[in-house]
Amino acid sequence: MQNNMELIPEFQILVDKAKERNAGKPMRIAIAGADAENILQGAFWAQEEGFAEPILIGNYKKISQTLEKLGLSDRKFDIQPVSNDTNVVQYAIEMIRAGSADALMRGNTQTRDFLMPVLNKVNHLIRPNRLLTHIVMIKIPTYHKMLAISDVTLLVSPSIEERKKVIVNMVDALHVFGIKNPNIGLLSLIEKPAFHMKDTVEAQTILIDHQDEPIAECNLVGPITWDLMLNKEAARLKGYDNPACGEFDGVVVNNLMTGNLIVKVLDTSCGAYNCGILIGANIPIAITGRSESAREAFLSVAACAAMNASPRHEVYFGEDHVQGGIGLDH
Repeated sequence: MQNNMELIPEFQILVDKAKERNAGKPMRIAIAGADAENILQGAFWAQEEGFAEPILIGNYKKISQTLEKLGLSDRKFDIQPVSNDTNVVQYAIEMIRAGSADALMRGNTQTRDFLMPVLNKVNHLIRPNRLLTHIVMIKIPTYHKMLAISDVTLLVSPSIEERKKVIVNMVDALHVFGIKNPNIGLLSLIEKPAFHMKDTVEAQTILIDHQDEPIAECNLVGPITWDLMLNKEAARLKGYDNPACGEFDGVVVNNLMTGNLIVKVLDTSCGAYNCGILIGANIPIAITGRSESAREAFLSVAACAAMNASPRHEVYFGEDHVQGGIGLDH
């Protein structure tokens, strides 16, 4: 398929971990609404690499037509045909609860329709004292390493406490890629606290709290602007003295629009590509935009597979997670 496409070292490390940790026992990933071309291509690419087995959930006719169009009809897969009035996301979750699947992936479903069952307390998917966040690991052509950005899907205007939980999730996500003690910036329009700009004051508060009692194992900086995080020369010209400038690993945004727009602009206009995962749940959840590439879908599956079979499994998913199925007595 597309496995001749070169990956940056950080993403290649991720794929290597997924292959090594799932050798002989690929992760079973339930795709909710599996009639999406990019998602199917990414999932079957993961199957070729040996770390995932796709379970296709949705309208049988649409899925079959899409597989035929992509030349994938002869591949090994488990198809779960459901009626049009069946909630495909809930169906996938119930498969995981029953031990028939290991991970959940967004297919051809609206963002809201995908997230509502995930967030529904009845399904017991959110870990205690954790916040579900969408972490995007993105490679920008003009930046020398991968960058994590969050939140880009769920948190409209995160509070101070919610941003602290985003930081914890981001550190966990970066650890999957082998990045320890990352440099994380609290994005603002200016790099100094200003009483008339609430987010700058909140960023300073988060930083002070982190200095008093570390939120996570990271070097936290904020408030700080985008150019100072990614460009050492911009920091020199502005007289901003911080050794992390030009070496940041993660960006915590102050609202959903900012995060979502940054990722979409970088993807559509700057030649960037990304890997999206949801952190804070007790199962692996891959989330890729319906207009994003098969490579991005493939990498999201790789991230889930690497985490699902990781020695740090309990760190990522909590002690209450039962691998191969969620206990029904939560």
